Amino acid sequence: MRIRGAVLEEIGRARPYSDSHPITVSELDLADPGPGEVLVRIEAAGLCHSDLSVVDGNRVRPVPMLLGHEAAGIVESLGTGVSGLSVGDRVVMAFLPRCGECAHCRTDGQLPCTPGSAANNAGELLGGGRRLSRDGEPIQHHLGVSGFATHAVVDARSVTRVDADVPPDIAAVLGCAVLTGGGAVLNAGTPTDGDDVIVIGLGGVGMAAVLTALSLKADGAVGRVIGVDAQPAKLEQVRALGADAAYTPAELTKAGVRAPVVIEAAGHPRAFESAVAATAVGGKTVTVGLPNPGARSEISPLVLTAEARTIIGSYLGSAVPQRDIPRYVELWRAGKLPVEKLISGVITLDQINEGMDALADGTAVRQIITF
Repeated sequence: MRIRGAVLEEIGRARPYSDSHPITVSELDLADPGPGEVLVRIEAAGLCHSDLSVVDGNRVRPVPMLLGHEAAGIVESLGTGVSGLSVGDRVVMAFLPRCGECAHCRTDGQLPCTPGSAANNAGELLGGGRRLSRDGEPIQHHLGVSGFATHAVVDARSVTRVDADVPPDIAAVLGCAVLTGGGAVLNAGTPTDGDDVIVIGLGGVGMAAVLTALSLKADGAVGRVIGVDAQPAKLEQVRALGADAAYTPAELTKAGVRAPVVIEAAGHPRAFESAVAATAVGGKTVTVGLPNPGARSEISPLVLTAEARTIIGSYLGSAVPQRDIPRYVELWRAGKLPVEKLISGVITLDQINEGMDALADGTAVRQIITF
């Protein structure tokens, strides 16, 4: 079938992207779903730093590539062998499919699926190969989703069904920002007994971590929730979400504030260093940010030993989407996880380059493309 989608043509073009246009909106051909795959009509997709990291070259992927990994939509057809889904279902897409069979998949979300990671790196679907082309030439898939388009063919293991009462924009944000930020708190940080939680880096993932930590306060698992970002506007936003305090990194250091659970969601080596420094004795530093592969941080191994501290890497929030997304939906329904507050703007597909500029400038939390 013919679809319309946003294709990254070249990595590393100069900013502003509104002038250099690394992404073009093109007419593409999309093959029918193969065995174990589904065709989804995209309703909403979110712009994330993981998209920007491909555009700016921090995360090198094969191009041309149809971007977008945080999306939700309606199932329009099923390939052979798909069970548990029906035409008309609303589904949330997650950017790491899980085969369910490899050794990593048996770690309950702690480690990323080996075949899923290999497929993502190759620009393919989990079942192998590509379903996208333009003028006869193959187009790469982005993280098994390629959600910046009117339709997508994805592996059924990349989607989780949600009920129709979950709006498309809410459903889309659940698939990356909430899975990653929320999972950093619930699955990796695991605060208990009134632990304070610090979140460093207040983009979509960081704000989702804040919301998730706040959702645990009523049950006493979390004490104070503290947001940290270099941008004053982000500090205002996190206070509006209900954070107990907000600091710039310099203010955090000067105040000497530390917590048993610290989430680093900025994807920057200095932010990681700040997170380690802000972790209390016996505490956990959870890093979910994705810095440039060449980035390096400097920390003292002695501090880790002498203070019995732990550093945890958490990819996609150590999530199992089919397990975790229903939990976030229930928290949202109960009014404890107001995911809609993460959405800072709505744009069209044709505004994708401008949207990437806003993301790079740090002026947006989560922009949503609606179809």
